[in-house]
Amino acid sequence: MTPAARMGSAIGILDRVLAGAAAEPALTAWARASRYAGSGDRAAVRDHVYDALRCRRSFTAMAGADAASGRALMIGALRAAGADMDAVFCDRPYAPARLSDAERSAFLVAPALAEMALAVRIDCPDWLMAPLAESLGADLEAVMAAQRLRAPIFLRVNLARISRAGAQNALAAEGTATAVCDQAEAALIVSGSSNKISMSRAYLDGLVELQDLSSQAAVEALPLTEALSVLDYCAGGGGKSLAMAARVRGDFTAHDAAPARMRDLGVRAARAGVKIRQAQGAALKAQGYDLVLVDAPCSGSGTWRRTPDAKWRLTPARLNELTTLQDQILHAAAAYVRPGGHLAYMTCSLLKVENEDRMAAYLGRHSGFRLQSQRRFSPLQGGDGFFTALLTRV
Repeated sequence: MTPAARMGSAIGILDRVLAGAAAEPALTAWARASRYAGSGDRAAVRDHVYDALRCRRSFTAMAGADAASGRALMIGALRAAGADMDAVFCDRPYAPARLSDAERSAFLVAPALAEMALAVRIDCPDWLMAPLAESLGADLEAVMAAQRLRAPIFLRVNLARISRAGAQNALAAEGTATAVCDQAEAALIVSGSSNKISMSRAYLDGLVELQDLSSQAAVEALPLTEALSVLDYCAGGGGKSLAMAARVRGDFTAHDAAPARMRDLGVRAARAGVKIRQAQGAALKAQGYDLVLVDAPCSGSGTWRRTPDAKWRLTPARLNELTTLQDQILHAAAAYVRPGGHLAYMTCSLLKVENEDRMAAYLGRHSGFRLQSQRRFSPLQGGDGFFTALLTRV
């Protein structure tokens, strides 16, 4: 595919996303229907789509458009990059049609990024400006500007199997360059291409796993000791269970309200050389665990670099649903903490209403727990936005 054809495909996918489709399924559907597209083409189209969604408001404004569309977003992207519009919007096969006089006139008089209103400049929905300002304070603009950029790729080294330096050497031997991250003792940041990771021996042999830096640091801060009994109550794919089991020998149980989310956990655990039991309902032990981890469903506002369409899908009603669900999950999970044990609450959210406010609300209703600590991780520190709190049952 030519560069222009790749942008033409991105325009069609973006139009589907703007009409209501989720970005990842829309990209998958396009790839399956476009057998002519090679791996490089698919990666380039994906980058165009996600870059445009991260910068949806500002790219639309740069195009001088009244509303977002696939064409407007690509016009804005090209303007932001200082690229030649006519090299993409041309008459070549599979390229987007030439710019109309109206489109050309609109982007020629559109404001530069620095001239835009703050919410447009940082690509934030208007209704989220107030809650984000309350949550981020003076860091609002810097954090949201960081969310306009592609996220770094981090790896967690399985220190039970190999040293961090050893993992770096193994990855380098197969063409993946990495650097050490000081914020977490097992963390590496991929400094070159990440294309070979999933097929590398280091990954397939369980020496490394993909895991964000903030998530790794949050797990490292947990009170993990040998022979601990741990319940990962909202395990999902099991990344935090794997990270905990790699740090200490203990009795690890993974649970999720949708067990299908854990379907790959057994294979991943075997690859990593750890044991993680999966259990549901009556198989869980009431007040039987030293540590119960709740990685709660949330807005994902700390991960908008990775899932930018989620930023535009979030609504006030959905946020209210999530905070209600978070309260319900905390209440249910607390029943499994033994006296003297710990309840850890985590989200990948930047929003105070999903984080500190949930802790205050829970403690206001439950006198049997006390707050030990709480901490936020910011995208300005390198990883995703993240929150963690630790409660102790008294």
